[in-house]
Amino acid sequence: MVSCDDMGLGKTLQASAIVASEIAECRSSNKNTEPRPSLIVCPSTLVGHWAFEIEKYIDASLISTLQYVGSVQDRIALREQFDKHNVVITSYDLVRKDADYLAQYLWNYCILDEGHIIKSAKSKITLAVKQLKAQHRLILSGTPIQNNIMDLWSLFDFLMPGFLGTERQFQATYGKPLVAARDPKCSAKDAEAGALAMEALHKQVMPFLLRRTKDEVLSDLPEKIIQDRYCDLSHVQLVLYEQFSGSHVKQEISSMVKTDDTAVAGGGKQTSPKASTHVFQALQYLLKLCSHPLLVVGEKVSESLTLQLSELFPTSSDIISELRKLHHSPKLVALQEILEECGIGVDTSASDAAVTVGQHRVLIFAQHKALLDIIERDLFQTHMKNVTYLRLDGSVESERRFDIVKDFNSDPTIDVLLLTTHVGGLGLNLTSADTLVFMEHDWNPMRDHQAMDRAHRLGQRKVVNVHRLIMRGTLEEKVMSLQRFKLSVANAVINADNASLKTMNTDQLLDLFASAETSIKGASASKRSEGSIDADPKLMGTGKGLKVILGGLEELWDQSQYTEEYNLSQFLTKLNG
Repeated sequence: MVSCDDMGLGKTLQASAIVASEIAECRSSNKNTEPRPSLIVCPSTLVGHWAFEIEKYIDASLISTLQYVGSVQDRIALREQFDKHNVVITSYDLVRKDADYLAQYLWNYCILDEGHIIKSAKSKITLAVKQLKAQHRLILSGTPIQNNIMDLWSLFDFLMPGFLGTERQFQATYGKPLVAARDPKCSAKDAEAGALAMEALHKQVMPFLLRRTKDEVLSDLPEKIIQDRYCDLSHVQLVLYEQFSGSHVKQEISSMVKTDDTAVAGGGKQTSPKASTHVFQALQYLLKLCSHPLLVVGEKVSESLTLQLSELFPTSSDIISELRKLHHSPKLVALQEILEECGIGVDTSASDAAVTVGQHRVLIFAQHKALLDIIERDLFQTHMKNVTYLRLDGSVESERRFDIVKDFNSDPTIDVLLLTTHVGGLGLNLTSADTLVFMEHDWNPMRDHQAMDRAHRLGQRKVVNVHRLIMRGTLEEKVMSLQRFKLSVANAVINADNASLKTMNTDQLLDLFASAETSIKGASASKRSEGSIDADPKLMGTGKGLKVILGGLEELWDQSQYTEEYNLSQFLTKLNG
């Protein structure tokens, strides 16, 4: 079964209760037997969280947990204790590393928390997880379909191998008709075939999908209010944005689109990963620029860029030191305003401080660790020294992550928790916070919504305010539009919103880069300039080439978000060369 209840409705507790109830039933039966141990697989950040939740809600006489974590030597030692515990908790990464050993056991329950992690059928983690043997299999995921319906096939291939046929059969039966029906120029026959395929898939999988929303079961849950705060580019950001618009890198992307158009029209081979990577680098550059100039300038400024930026600053001033000033990143200015509105970081008298402590507590999410570094150094340590904060990102050891969450939840004097969306956006309970600030945004809206629901979940007693900081008239505004774009497949199958780069039509894809051509300062409307890749039909081609390029882009984006930050050094060399 796939439990795809809304995030924050207690899937962890439900799964724990299922395991505990079977243990109790076995003990109370005439046979008085013990079931086999169960295995819980989750993101590394949540291993401690699972143990904590089980110990909190399930009697210790029923479930004894073992956290299978640590170094190779630690894990070898822990294997000796498997028989002394009836629930083993480990991470996806350790399943990948120790698949041969863990696959020797026949587990009672194998529970995959955040099970959409195995959506890619050919990934090493997915292949390792599918080696595990269990009498009962359960997937927990508020968002089982992340990008397209092939994600669903991979999940069911773990739950009930063969239930949805082979991957090729599933693609032919459901994937191709749905993709054809999604094309605005599809025929009536294709549209009907797509509708029938959707209906058939819905009927086949619904008996195994348990889906309940917060509106249905938590009428007393406080409101979640999402507020978009728009900022205008600083002068430095505007200069760098315009530099990209006039660069030869932009023209190279245009050339790739034209080249791939020719290949696709001739029935040739799809684009190489290199083309997708180049487009990805350009998009990453523009999005990082929206957050802070230092994310794209780096610590070593090229000679050409030095000449360009030196005109904006006082003579003989250090460019890096100048760029660290708050006003060059309107997002940092807006963040400071939000924190001060919450009573955080402001100078108060001793009597006032006692009143304001813990009144509002804030989660600050960013896509990149480097932006969290900048917030710490240039905002907290320079302008808001009274702010108390903790930080949780990929550099924190897995064993320490849940301790940080516990410290934040238990200590109301800690004002802020800084998190990367990837590490802090899954499974954690952070209901002690009531204000969330998104400094950066994901192509996949489900990642951002998962992060929002760290605070807006069962146990929250306050209204949750979510502030999304968006740079007006830039690519970032386009990303937010994509988050509102038609959410067809996932919505039809499980009633969960989702979006994908691949669902964009050609005009929308090309328009991503058109925003770089705009005279942005103080304007929200876009006006295409000469030389943009969508201004000249001859340069743009039919647009099919760009679709092919972006077909592989989404997987690149997923991989970079999942591991470490993307290296832009080669791209910057080209841009500034």
